[in-house]
Amino acid sequence: MPTRRELLALTSGAAVTAATGLSAPAAASAQQGDDDWTVPGWIATWAAAPTTVPPNPPSAPTVLANQTVRHVVHCSAGGDELRIRITNEFGQGPLRLGAVRVALRQGDGASSAIVPGSDRRVTFGNRAEVTIPAGSPLLSDPVRLRVPPGSDLAISLYLPARTPATTLAAFAFQDNVIADGDVTAARTVTPVATIGQYLFLSGVAVRDRGAAIVTLGDSITNGANTQNNLNHRWPDLLGARLRAAGLRRGIANVGISGNRLLHDPNPAPGSDAESFAAYFGHSALRRFDRDVIAQPGAEYLIVLLGVNDLGHPGTVAPASEVVSADDLIGGHRQLIARAHAAGIVALGGTILPFKGDTLGFYTEANERKREVLNRWIRSGGEYDGVIDFDRAMGDPADPQRLNPAYDSGDHLHPNDDGMAAMAAAVPLRVFK
Repeated sequence: MPTRRELLALTSGAAVTAATGLSAPAAASAQQGDDDWTVPGWIATWAAAPTTVPPNPPSAPTVLANQTVRHVVHCSAGGDELRIRITNEFGQGPLRLGAVRVALRQGDGASSAIVPGSDRRVTFGNRAEVTIPAGSPLLSDPVRLRVPPGSDLAISLYLPARTPATTLAAFAFQDNVIADGDVTAARTVTPVATIGQYLFLSGVAVRDRGAAIVTLGDSITNGANTQNNLNHRWPDLLGARLRAAGLRRGIANVGISGNRLLHDPNPAPGSDAESFAAYFGHSALRRFDRDVIAQPGAEYLIVLLGVNDLGHPGTVAPASEVVSADDLIGGHRQLIARAHAAGIVALGGTILPFKGDTLGFYTEANERKREVLNRWIRSGGEYDGVIDFDRAMGDPADPQRLNPAYDSGDHLHPNDDGMAAMAAAVPLRVFK
């Protein structure tokens, strides 16, 4: 039986089939089942795409010295071993880690306590204390720990020397804590600060039969405007649907708030955007290899990008960066081609409606571009399958507006119910 990579190489330009809504490679993969995964391999179960920090952030930058930062991460897939990815990719100097430990998180919500007996030391090349060069990531050795699907991990990093947090995921929608001293092994810690970011931590993989789904997007994928500590991002809720259906699929959510398909952050000198635009991250075209192709076990990609390319020029980016629908289609084509070259099934998500948004994104011209892009995603036959978020989220009385039942209040970002509707719009047959 041909592998998914072989099927994609043979039929990557096929049209979407009427019967399934999937192109030939994706439909064949759906029929193929899990024959490719009879031997456990590494699959991503959690991810956070790193960015750098702005030169003049609205609050003082986080600096750790003789302190532990304990992160809580929500795993999609489970396994009997795990590996952790730490990153110093935007560091100006070496990153020294005095200790790293991982455990199952006890409780829910904002709890950072760990399950007794689950604490494990994390090593890197058999060393517990390591230094990561500037600009580099570091993968841990395998750690023996049974991780149930849908469980939470507490991952603790001890920073013994003065360390500015220059590499981070700025919007975690999860309370993480900083405590004094090396308390990486402590069951509970006494926080000196609570942060809504992931510092230096960018991925967790587990050893299991299955595959990983990478969700590449902006703030809507990242989880903007959902309630903290509840894991109500639509990729998390999709993960719950997959587990309920018995599908062993990990999810690597690499959505970045403010992210664009075609452009890096470019705030006007002297504007307020200088204090936050760096958090928007490199363009999807630029970060694709790191955030998608490098994810362990990546077999599927869901793309939801374009609204910031439409809305940022003239608001938080120069008007000279205005894009056309053809520009966006060209960018999406590049993502498809690069995914197919790596043997990854590419699924396109249509752009949600945003008429009347409070961010100043909506114009009649931007609406026309959105409709052209969505029409191409739906019927162009270049994506292997389509997830029609637009139709799932539109107001029945005015499809150019977000459904009021799903509106977080800014008429662009969904609320928690909207995130559930987005997760429900994803056809699970794609991943069978």
